[in-house]
Amino acid sequence: MSKPNLRSITVNQIGYSTEGAKIAIVNGEGQGFRVIHEETGEVVYAGKSGAAVLDKPSGAKARAADFSEVRTAGRYYVEGDDGSISASFVIADKPYQELQQGLLKAFYYFRCGVELTGEYAGPWAHGACHTAEGIVHGQPEKRLDGCGGWHDAGDYGKYSGPGAKAIADLLLAYELYPAAFEAAGLLPESDGRTPDVLLECKVELDWLFKMQEAGTGGVYHKLTTLNFPGLDVMPENDTGELYISPVSAAATGDFAGVMSMAARVYEPYDQAYARQCLAAAQAAWTWLEQHPGVPGFTNPPGITTGEYGDGNDQDERFWAAAELYRTTGMEVYHEAVQALAKLPFPKYSLGWADMGGYGTLAYLLSGKSATQTALYASLKQGLLAEADRLVQQCREDGYRISLLEEDYIWGSNMLVMNNAMLLLAAEHFSGNTAYAGCALDHLHYLMGRNVLDISYVTGFGDRPVMHPHHRPSAGDGVADPVPGMVSGGPDRGLHDEYAARHLQGKPAAQCFADHDLSYSTNEVTIYWNSPAVFVTARFNV
Repeated sequence: MSKPNLRSITVNQIGYSTEGAKIAIVNGEGQGFRVIHEETGEVVYAGKSGAAVLDKPSGAKARAADFSEVRTAGRYYVEGDDGSISASFVIADKPYQELQQGLLKAFYYFRCGVELTGEYAGPWAHGACHTAEGIVHGQPEKRLDGCGGWHDAGDYGKYSGPGAKAIADLLLAYELYPAAFEAAGLLPESDGRTPDVLLECKVELDWLFKMQEAGTGGVYHKLTTLNFPGLDVMPENDTGELYISPVSAAATGDFAGVMSMAARVYEPYDQAYARQCLAAAQAAWTWLEQHPGVPGFTNPPGITTGEYGDGNDQDERFWAAAELYRTTGMEVYHEAVQALAKLPFPKYSLGWADMGGYGTLAYLLSGKSATQTALYASLKQGLLAEADRLVQQCREDGYRISLLEEDYIWGSNMLVMNNAMLLLAAEHFSGNTAYAGCALDHLHYLMGRNVLDISYVTGFGDRPVMHPHHRPSAGDGVADPVPGMVSGGPDRGLHDEYAARHLQGKPAAQCFADHDLSYSTNEVTIYWNSPAVFVTARFNV
């Protein structure tokens, strides 16, 4: 049977676990549905979808079609009474292992400064890029080695704060779900001893070391050319002069936080490296103590690349203090955590600008016995209250995710995955697996159970994103985009010309264009991939 162009039945295009809940979302009037084994054509389940929910963010009449009773491994699709059919999908014990590996492998494709060889990059191989020294902005005579790390997004900039968020997500995933990272062989460095996720994070950590200003401990905000290159420019052909932007408190706090994490996580594998990470973190903390009131970062004159401005560094300082305390147990950092926790910044956000949630997680992961009783209780209670709010929103949403209409912003898929991360943190600290079920609904959305019937991860699913705003994908001459990259997702603000021209009047969750000119809906970034790795890891243990 040929598949109609617009499918009214949407599913996770990867699949569902054998014992877990299995729900398709039907956007239409018909209630009857059947689950069909793709190979045999056998109807293995027949049922009726639930009552329609008018889902304002998507503009859909959404019905839940529950087929959780199907527990036999295989490949299936869902067919409605009107003849519409869903994408095909698998039912398996661990259906997301390849997806997790693909999401992690994407970081290899983001690597800067090295050749990506055909052996590991396949058709997406390219030459070494951005190997020249960077000019320190305002000090034209001073040039520093800034080679290495990961490109941040669809462009070739490298940014200390967003890089730290991406590493933090990956290291947290490894700390909480180590069994999900036992597969090896994805990377040139794979050695069968150190997990690939730590080998890949080391690429970015090694670059971050280069961004710490010698003698002061402060951390440069970013390294970019003055302007973005054209969309079809391959990385090795982006030869404009590189500039290192000034030190910022936000970047320094993020650096201190993530280096403290690394000191703890890498200690069993490389004690010398762990010591190096801790020393760098403590030097950054000293800078923060010496600079209590520095202004937020803004782009220096002449630089038009991504700013990642952040006017409030209290959350980054909180994260830094909490990680340093968790790693060292030193009371000086504990006192700093307790003082910073009294300040009015978001304590449960996991965004690149609002990093307070990472401080909260670090403090709670230190354990009840090592923490101040009232602060531990307050942070845990607040975390669970935020998770409960997200769960309630999921219950009211036609596609079972936690985004309100106004949450479909630039990078809405980061919110989808960050919220799922927070729900999984709530599961970890409460033992309540209902939070995990809600988090899994967010992964279902990302992988196709959404109003657009699209997988927001390149190379994965029946209808994946094909034209991301990603320069190597646009310029390499390969039909398929670089795989494993999470697209930004619907942005009701229509922040680019293509979106403004083509998406006017669409419901919020439909404000997406699979076009490489739509950078506000279809760009990719390392810190959209990283929470997706965390979430998939939870369901691979």
